[in-house]
Amino acid sequence: MKAPPLRLGVNIDHVATVRNARGGPYPDPIRAAHLAVFAGADGITAHLREDRRHIRDLDMERLKRQLFVPLNFEMAATSEMVGLALALRPHASCLVPEKREERTTEGGLDIIGGHSHLQPAIKELCDAGIRVSLFVEPDIQVMEAAKDLRAPVVELHTGTYCDAVADGDKARETHELERLKTAAAHGARLGLEIHAGHGLNFETARIVAAIPQITELNIGHFLIGEGIFLGLDEAVKAMRLAMDEGRAQASS
Repeated sequence: MKAPPLRLGVNIDHVATVRNARGGPYPDPIRAAHLAVFAGADGITAHLREDRRHIRDLDMERLKRQLFVPLNFEMAATSEMVGLALALRPHASCLVPEKREERTTEGGLDIIGGHSHLQPAIKELCDAGIRVSLFVEPDIQVMEAAKDLRAPVVELHTGTYCDAVADGDKARETHELERLKTAAAHGARLGLEIHAGHGLNFETARIVAAIPQITELNIGHFLIGEGIFLGLDEAVKAMRLAMDEGRAQASS
């Protein structure tokens, strides 16, 4: 069976992190978004956090006005953020866990324990025509819970797998990759659209891209970091090439 095309979403949060370090207007995350798109990104992701530590409300408004590709609004499932998403009407909203003290999103959303809290937010966003995705752990029971919540998309948390690769822990690497494969296959059988992201680099994205049920990878911090050395456009092109190489294995 031929694997479907694999999309690349580029997260531009950490361009805003650099900008905010000095308090001025540069570097501009919207300019980074345009560069990424022209280099091959299929969509742009931005996480508007409660504390506005990187992306700000005006950034989201400018992205919505200026982008000609899908905008993925990454957000906590709070009444404030749901209200902002309903006003902004992005193509998609990805619901993620969020804690003030964390450096970045840590682990997947607890959609089993948080079912009653998440259900009304998901319904409200879906009713507004916003494609809802849930950032979750690669687990069969979690796929079942996502289906029960009527979210059309899950984004599998790849951070644990990427950490195992970085640590050189081959046993854990194999285990975590199998978790991703099993969850992707099961979720797809349930009718969920499967995305993946967190901690991916050229090497790990190439491997994850070979999982045929995954239709989108969302990658940010690594690409912004590589952009310092290669230029953001060249980093995105190199990522696109790595993904295409991995996808070719899925279709062979």
